[in-house]
Amino acid sequence: MKSCDLKDVFHKLLNEFGPQGWWPAHSKFEIVIGAILTQQTKWTNVEKAIAQLKALGLLDCKKLSKANIQEIEEIIYCCGFYRQKAYRLKKAAEYFDQRNGDIFKQNIYDLRRELLSLEGIGEETADSIILYAAEKPKFVIDAYTKRMLSCMGIEGDYNYLQLLFEDSLPTDVEIYKEYHALIVRFGKEYCTRKRCNECMVKN
Repeated sequence: MKSCDLKDVFHKLLNEFGPQGWWPAHSKFEIVIGAILTQQTKWTNVEKAIAQLKALGLLDCKKLSKANIQEIEEIIYCCGFYRQKAYRLKKAAEYFDQRNGDIFKQNIYDLRRELLSLEGIGEETADSIILYAAEKPKFVIDAYTKRMLSCMGIEGDYNYLQLLFEDSLPTDVEIYKEYHALIVRFGKEYCTRKRCNECMVKN
């Protein structure tokens, strides 16, 4: 795999779709909430849940940590797995409240290790928080990314695929954000609509 291949794909996607301006949020904690809620659900459902949490003043780690778990479940019901996610949101809120927001001041490796120690936060969720909330350079590998790479003839586990991107690209937060967002857009526009005969990345 040549580094220029992934760079070429980035420019192809950027030319096709333009800048994406992702992740839409008004605070770092809102990004954390979104990263947990978006597990195994559509972003439109996450937006509904976040809007309701915002309306009730619960997009705040202190307030959410003290909220009734049944109330949280009702609010995020549309996101699926609502009991698990409500519990994870409450535990994450308690954790961030205890840390007083200083978690994002750590280096990438300590931050990632700490996030992965939290229940319900796996590699993709942790890296989304690192990239979009902490604004530190860690490339996010999601289902869209794996599918795109598979079409390019590239297979591997999470760490292998992540290193491919990080070794091929400048270590730049904005490039990582834009590329990840473009891959998601590409996946929605082409892969989920089965437009394989029009694929711009397929070998």
